[in-house]
Amino acid sequence: MAELSDVYFVDGMRTPFGRAGEKGMYWNTRSDDLAVKATIGLMERNAAVPADRVDDVAIAATSQTGEQGLTLGRSVAILAGLPQTVPGFAIDRMCAGAMTSVAMMGASIGAGMYDVALAGGVEHMGHYPIGGNADPNPRFVSERMVDPGALNMGVTAERIFDRFPQLTKERSDRFGMRSQQKAQAAYEAGKFQPDLVTVAIKDAEGSWGLATEDEGRRPQTTMEDLAALKTPFRPHGRVTAGTSSPLTDGATMSLLAGGGAVKELGLTPKMRMVSFAFAGVQPEIMGIGPIPSTEKALRKAGLTIDDIGLFELNEAFAVQVLSLLDHFGIDDDDPRVNQWGGAIALGHPLAASGVRLMIQLAAQFAERPDVRYGLTAMCVGLGQGGSVIWENPHYNGKKR
Repeated sequence: MAELSDVYFVDGMRTPFGRAGEKGMYWNTRSDDLAVKATIGLMERNAAVPADRVDDVAIAATSQTGEQGLTLGRSVAILAGLPQTVPGFAIDRMCAGAMTSVAMMGASIGAGMYDVALAGGVEHMGHYPIGGNADPNPRFVSERMVDPGALNMGVTAERIFDRFPQLTKERSDRFGMRSQQKAQAAYEAGKFQPDLVTVAIKDAEGSWGLATEDEGRRPQTTMEDLAALKTPFRPHGRVTAGTSSPLTDGATMSLLAGGGAVKELGLTPKMRMVSFAFAGVQPEIMGIGPIPSTEKALRKAGLTIDDIGLFELNEAFAVQVLSLLDHFGIDDDDPRVNQWGGAIALGHPLAASGVRLMIQLAAQFAERPDVRYGLTAMCVGLGQGGSVIWENPHYNGKKR
């Protein structure tokens, strides 16, 4: 008889994130191979988990075609050398793909159906641009279900500015600049490197090299630089490349386990899942999606926003994060928020990003035994938000 179980984030690893396009470091690398690299690295680091104990593999991608087709969870599991008895599947919730992989695998563990699972995501935006092969149903526009601008993420970000006048371009620019500065400081302090899987890469001349760190960082960014950037989504707009996540390639993978498996295998989890929630909003202003999903996750956990000691919020756009901070009364420079920078600096390979947030939160938990709860949250295309609340197993009850 299956019993309900606690759900633990045992570990997570990712590839370095690369700039999408012909000049990016992964232009000659297959996206499924990126996912394989993350999977192998994670399993090697967690050798106490027998590969045949993995009950399922969930891997997300937004563009499920070509290298990102063929039921990624299953194909990557085979390519990564997992036993062929281990099943797998693919999942899609656009930007929240990996987050949904974790939520669904976590729910399966919590219900006692699984003991151990792998959950992650991959996106090669150089090979498969967002929406490149999509064919939106004409009824969306003809029947006025969805505003045409809802299919352009930059346009939806501009509309957050329209709705909330207090969210100025200057605030957005400052947030983007600070993301770059915090990410560089974290790199210099060695915060990211332990959780990065080195990837062999080949350039246009056929020479081999190694991808060891995120490629898209611009730590020298200034407010003057940002003020001079073009606004590609609207004449005289407020969203720029400097306050948006860049087009990115990369993969993430996490190892989840139930309480019984943790005890049996002698594992040391990095986080315990407390609650998760997804919510829908108007597609044309999709960036506010994490607000209702976070409220929902807090209700399910019996917590308030004041209980959250660390926030990892996906920076699809600076203004999108600012809308959540304003809603909950959190200062733009609150040290609890994205303390090692975010997607504006590190990149946002769509379906992979949710697990990046979790990897960073888990590493911060280890440094902060005074913090009990943390939040990972992100907006999602077509008007959605996703949030997961985690508990720190290192919590000692002593707040700073």
